[in-house]
Amino acid sequence: MFDLKLIRENPDGFDAGLARRGLGPRAAEILAFDEQARKFTHSLNELQARRNASSKEIGQAKAKGDEDRFNALRAEVETIKQEIPAEEEGRERAMSAVNDILSGVPNIPDDDVPAGEDEDANVEIRRWGEPAKLDGAKEHFDLGEALGQMDFETAVKMSGSRFVLLKGQLARLERALASFMLDLHTNEFGYTECQPPLLVKDETLYGTGQLPKFAEDQFVTTADLTLIPTAEVSLTNIVREEILSAEALPLRFTAWTPCFRSEAGSAGRDTRGMIRLHQFSKVELVSITTPDQSNAEHERMTECAEEILKRLELPYRTMVLCTGDMGFSARKTYDIEVWLPGQDRYREISSCSNCGDFQARRMNTRFRGEGEKHTSFVNTLNGSGLAVGRTLVALLENYQQPDGSIAVPAVLQPYMGGAEKIEALT
Repeated sequence: MFDLKLIRENPDGFDAGLARRGLGPRAAEILAFDEQARKFTHSLNELQARRNASSKEIGQAKAKGDEDRFNALRAEVETIKQEIPAEEEGRERAMSAVNDILSGVPNIPDDDVPAGEDEDANVEIRRWGEPAKLDGAKEHFDLGEALGQMDFETAVKMSGSRFVLLKGQLARLERALASFMLDLHTNEFGYTECQPPLLVKDETLYGTGQLPKFAEDQFVTTADLTLIPTAEVSLTNIVREEILSAEALPLRFTAWTPCFRSEAGSAGRDTRGMIRLHQFSKVELVSITTPDQSNAEHERMTECAEEILKRLELPYRTMVLCTGDMGFSARKTYDIEVWLPGQDRYREISSCSNCGDFQARRMNTRFRGEGEKHTSFVNTLNGSGLAVGRTLVALLENYQQPDGSIAVPAVLQPYMGGAEKIEALT
């Protein structure tokens, strides 16, 4: 959501920001409805002032015994009462039109975000580790199925396509990865671990920008609650409609949850394996900051996510997304891409986004400094720290052995009961 005052003051700048997203101008349309709403508001204020003045005069006329004046004033007040609902309805229509437009408009990119239409224009800013070049490297689904611990066929019988059943040591490995990530984020990086609801209301999804734009991507229950597509939704809305103390910021939250996505528009993409599932698990990072903290917090969050890959010794590169590849709520995004030798390419494993005050305006979340009367909107940030299933994929492909077993990284062995490798079920 946006500050209407800023659009009024700089409509060309607003449209220029949308143009960088590949969108047409909207400022004139927004301001036309805004002007209607302001006119209705002005008319309402005048009507209410007349009603109040006439109501006061009614008493005076009655006290003086002026029946003609008394009756005329009563008639005027009655007429005003009948006019007010129409003005209120007109104002509501105009304001709703403004909100409907703004609700579907994405965040404006930061000035330093590279211009581009799609992922081909993303810019690499750093990389870590040497990508493994393995002779005859296999993809994760071939490795997992050969181990007898990654079962897509049974998952299809239970739930349909884009689901997986993990068993044995692979199921434990997913749990180990999540525990390792949570321990690092809470013990070393200062995030507060949460166990948030997995089912949320529409207004919660609206707050983080999933609604109304991406309704088709959601799994909605018969109870009119929606399964979260990411814990970002629950964690960010912890501060919904709150006025926070500036001194308490930044707030940092993390959670390991299942996530549910319909993957609308992904037909034919990553149809095999665990890269693109309807249900997957992720460790999410969310920060709530003041505006002057948010850029530094964005760098910090990205480094926290990168540290997971460093300690797992998984090669990766970090990209800044171009204007055409960013998410709806983001003003700037870093994607971390892990090396997958089975695919001989880097694949996204984390997106870390600074949303500025875009989500805060939708949630009405503000902060106040000590001794100050006015409030300002917070900034929100979110990132994957990491996508657990995709990290498991990366481990299988990077740690595959010639005999088909999977070596367990040293940092995960305590979470795996001391196991140094994963072998086929007997």
